[in-house]
Amino acid sequence: MKLLLTSSGLRNPTLTGALRALVGRPTAAANVVYVPTASLAEAGDHGWLLADMTRVHALGWREFDVLELNGLPPRVVLDRLARADVIYAGGGNHYHLARSITGNGLAAGLLELLERRVWVGMSAGSMMFSRHLHDGTAGIFDDAHDLHVLGAGTVEPPFGLFDWYLKPHLDSPDFPQRDDAWADRIAARAGFPIYFIDDDTALQVDGDAVDVLTEGRWRLDNSPGSDTTWQSDRPPPI
Repeated sequence: MKLLLTSSGLRNPTLTGALRALVGRPTAAANVVYVPTASLAEAGDHGWLLADMTRVHALGWREFDVLELNGLPPRVVLDRLARADVIYAGGGNHYHLARSITGNGLAAGLLELLERRVWVGMSAGSMMFSRHLHDGTAGIFDDAHDLHVLGAGTVEPPFGLFDWYLKPHLDSPDFPQRDDAWADRIAARAGFPIYFIDDDTALQVDGDAVDVLTEGRWRLDNSPGSDTTWQSDRPPPI
């Protein structure tokens, strides 16, 4: 399984280079499907979605598809996803994306597809793989409103692969409350590791290996009783 879990998309050469390495061939010889589902539960201006979609499209794919996970038969959705070499899950409401995957019965089929494809996540799209993505932890992350706005009280982890959790947009001007004091409060409540990453950082999962790729700043807060691991301004990998 190959995952590139970004905070704010493919914003710098380190992250675009990592994607090309994971795909294993030029993007001009590969297909991508962009999944905007998480964004559809967000109100207000969606210029950020257009900007991200444009950035991904500009990488020059053989085929650039756009696919909403709701409304089509699950078999049609999985067949469309199967055409892609890269599945790009965009940002927005992570609970809506999780419920769209589980509610449409897509989780098992997606996991099977990901044995041979690359998943790139932006923000919400990067948060799908933790077993701690459920309504019981909404209070830990102060985002129960994002669940309740859906008219829902429950959510299940779509995949539940990792014990750690990823929280994006550390130090982001678009989320000014997400500073180190905010991360400290969340880490103090959680009993599991949390990666807080800024908008120039991603986690790369390649098989059993998990690496941080960054041109910015990130922190890993381990479970209570252990130290916080910090990394800042790490140079790009060679």
